Amino acid sequence: MTSAIILLLLMGLLFLGVPVAFALGGLGLGMLWFADLSPLMVPQGLYSTTDSFILLAVPLFLLMSNILLKGGVGKDLFNAVQSWVGHWPGGLGVATILSCGIFAAISGSSVATAATIGTVAIKEMTDRGYQRPFVLGLVAAGGTLGILIPPSIPMIIYGVITEESIVDLFMAGVGPGLFLVATFILFCFGYAKFGGGYQPQAKAPMAERIQASKRALPTVLLAVVVIGSIYAGYATPTESAGIGFAFSLIIVFAMRAMTWEKLKQAITDSMRTTVTIFLILAGARVFGHAITLYRIPQELSFAITANISEPALFIFIVCLVLLLMGFFLEALSMLLIMVPVLYPSLASMGIDPIWFGVLFVIMIECALISPPVGLNLYVIQAVGQAKLGEVVKGVWPFLLIMLATVVLLYWFPDLALFIPFKL
Repeated sequence: MTSAIILLLLMGLLFLGVPVAFALGGLGLGMLWFADLSPLMVPQGLYSTTDSFILLAVPLFLLMSNILLKGGVGKDLFNAVQSWVGHWPGGLGVATILSCGIFAAISGSSVATAATIGTVAIKEMTDRGYQRPFVLGLVAAGGTLGILIPPSIPMIIYGVITEESIVDLFMAGVGPGLFLVATFILFCFGYAKFGGGYQPQAKAPMAERIQASKRALPTVLLAVVVIGSIYAGYATPTESAGIGFAFSLIIVFAMRAMTWEKLKQAITDSMRTTVTIFLILAGARVFGHAITLYRIPQELSFAITANISEPALFIFIVCLVLLLMGFFLEALSMLLIMVPVLYPSLASMGIDPIWFGVLFVIMIECALISPPVGLNLYVIQAVGQAKLGEVVKGVWPFLLIMLATVVLLYWFPDLALFIPFKL
């Protein structure tokens, strides 16, 4: 009964438009006060959120992606990829997805990936006769790869909450991430064959390919350095983020694509996003302490294990709840509200927490392109100067592909677990 009341209060605050950070923190403080517990957990939550070496990776990855965004490297990356595959059936769509995949391996941010590649790809594709809903949906869905292909900010936060290995989480995201890239590309081929409505592009001369590749090479090497240093064990995710940030500065200034004004704007944008994320984390930490003292996760875990004996049913219910929550909650809020409650039940169900983290992130990806609050929908709406309905119309096939990937991941868990544990 207590759990239901707290959940209703939280949903009520969110529906009233109270910012997520203050809804979580305020409700947590109220729960502590009502139970005559020390309110010192509030400043402790604020301090412990910022005093974290692992979480330092978040602002560094945000800084790196914003610097690359302001430096216009998305155009060089897209031009290089499309010079090699643009003449294929649906080639510009393929180039868009591949560019999103490469940039995702640098940024860790869905919004940065969608905005960076969308700025270039949307105009290029629409000028070539691709239908606008398809183009907008493709870029919105491609942007979600930014939180699945490592490095991933949500996976860092999941690792902090659950105290699981962030390196293992990163590596577990590679297989499903590459699978989604492949299926999105196959969909582009299918669109070209059956959807039509685009102008085929001539094969680029080798000299043009080489020239375009040279301009994009530093960005590709940056992705290799960021991921390679983590996978090889030479650097922690935080250290890798610092290295990536330094190299991104070198790249944009060496290419004369950055001004001091753009750098100031990139730092300001990163600071705003970082403060928002950390405030939500602090609020979630206070709320998490409160519900733990109320023994709500333990009670829910007991209720789940007492009433649900099949892991398949548990996963189905979790995915259904996340899908419904995605209609009115943004990705980070879902992560911070649900993971502390669900995590204690994983051991009793025999569910690998690394595998579950990957599945959770894919469901968050679905939330990013689910109306009415899917963040990527609004990013692409702004970048493409489009109506929201156009973006929603184009995104639903990719949403179905993501949900099918979740089903496949359940039946073939090695899609996520092979690289971190068997390779």
